[in-house]
Amino acid sequence: MKRKTEVSELIFRIIAYFVLIVFALLCIYPLIYAVAAAFSSSSAVNEGKVILWPVGPQGDAFLHVLKNNVFWINYSNTLFVTFFGTVWALVYSILGAYALSKKRLLGRHGFNFFLVFTMWFSAGIIPQYQNYMNTAQIFGTLGITDLKWTIVLAMGMNATNIILLRNSFEGVPSEIEEAARIDGATEFQILTKVYIPMSKATIATVALFFGISRWNGYFWAYKVIPIGQKYSWPVQVYIRDFLKTYTQIAGSGDSEQIDAWNVSYAYSATSVVYSMVVCAVIPILAIYPFIQKYFAKGVNMGGVKE
Repeated sequence: MKRKTEVSELIFRIIAYFVLIVFALLCIYPLIYAVAAAFSSSSAVNEGKVILWPVGPQGDAFLHVLKNNVFWINYSNTLFVTFFGTVWALVYSILGAYALSKKRLLGRHGFNFFLVFTMWFSAGIIPQYQNYMNTAQIFGTLGITDLKWTIVLAMGMNATNIILLRNSFEGVPSEIEEAARIDGATEFQILTKVYIPMSKATIATVALFFGISRWNGYFWAYKVIPIGQKYSWPVQVYIRDFLKTYTQIAGSGDSEQIDAWNVSYAYSATSVVYSMVVCAVIPILAIYPFIQKYFAKGVNMGGVKE
């Protein structure tokens, strides 16, 4: 027999669904506006007429981005940093989490304490900057001048993700590991054949966290990679530099340059920026649906310790 819904429960559901819908709309509106502004005319964007859909539709701004070779070079840099940065961070996070999950590890509680301690007290920007600079100097002595590798290797540690993986590994029954040892499995085989397959949901979730942080990484790439190596910039730094340049022109009061842009093109510089943003967000939107099924399960497995 189906239970009758109480009035208080019905009111709670209505309020909960209303709040969730409003929150979802607030999250998706910036993307909707970006698409609308990317395909709107110059006058509509500059006069603030764009709200939900394109006004004076045009696709020239998007074509301008598609033909911009520098943008796509920086786009490939972002793909490079995201792929290798995620693989690098995931490999040593798995190794560290596996070691910390073992009760037989000497000094285990101390290592776990210092790991959590970094979440409470951050070293600050200056030590992080020095870390990047020192890494770049080491690469320079080795003959590696491409500073993308600095971003890949120096931007890897994340205590929260290691804790998620550690808790997930601790949830693997010890009897399975003992059976593998009896069968003659080595430590590496136990990790790769037992722990990783049984924790794939958490690993996929952590990989998503690492991938998004690398894809959206802007600040340190902007600070570490000089303008002389702008062809090594991630795409987010290129977008910021483009926006900064146009903002300086607009703020300088040089009406000739602004008018020259508006006369030469049927789209505004803002439409170009939003076209870049749309291109930059497409990979995340394409990958996320395939990893979403692991997300809730992975966080629950790694975030709850029995």
